[in-house]
Amino acid sequence: MLEKFFHLSANHTTVRTELLGGTTTFFTLSYSLFVQPALLSSIGMDFGSVFVATCLASAFATLLMGLYANFPIALAPAMGHNFFFVFSVCGAISAGGMGLPWETALGGVFIAGLLFLIVSRAGMRGRLLQVIPSTLTHAIPIGIGLLIAFIGFQWSGIIVAKPGVLLGIGSLTNPPVLLSILGLLITGLLLARGNKAAILIGLVATTTIGMVFGMVSYSGWISVPPSLEPTLLKLNFSGLLSRSGIIIISMFFFLALFD
Repeated sequence: MLEKFFHLSANHTTVRTELLGGTTTFFTLSYSLFVQPALLSSIGMDFGSVFVATCLASAFATLLMGLYANFPIALAPAMGHNFFFVFSVCGAISAGGMGLPWETALGGVFIAGLLFLIVSRAGMRGRLLQVIPSTLTHAIPIGIGLLIAFIGFQWSGIIVAKPGVLLGIGSLTNPPVLLSILGLLITGLLLARGNKAAILIGLVATTTIGMVFGMVSYSGWISVPPSLEPTLLKLNFSGLLSRSGIIIISMFFFLALFD
């Protein structure tokens, strides 16, 4: 059944490879389940509600990509979009943001999403991407990867804010920092040796070591999910026809188009 549906032989893969790849991808992407709610809760959105919405949206989009498009790409909220949403759109005007309520910003995201669907359905996006130079096509995911790595270095404490030079090395005697560096070393060495499960092994090893030394707490596998009600359908379209609203919609649209 799997062979007939997914054409595994034609794609030079096996069930074992797909299981390993899917598991690795899930654990690698799972950081977004915590980073996105943490970011959006800083502008007043409910942490639990955003957490559940992230789970549902990522699961639905990934299932659609696999079952409908038969393409091995997992989908989850983009960190670049999150940071633009939080700091540029909803951020305080005194800090360089636009100061919009998150409800209005969600309305802008919704309209941009509709525009993206229309352009994609009409085939315009595919034709547009074909004319983009290959160097730029490769540069975009590299840039996204650097952003995610930068966030990881910040949240792990490997790099910290430092007056004068903006960035500095964090405390190398801090246990979480040492654990993060150890995890990177384990993963890097396994990747250098060509181990296909390097990322998954690195994640498991880091988590296990963290639990042994009390840096990672175990609180069970199953719980009742938080309510979606605090953020569900809380869109606000007022003000989006203004100059700033059109700029916001355009920015989210182009981010979705080229990301």
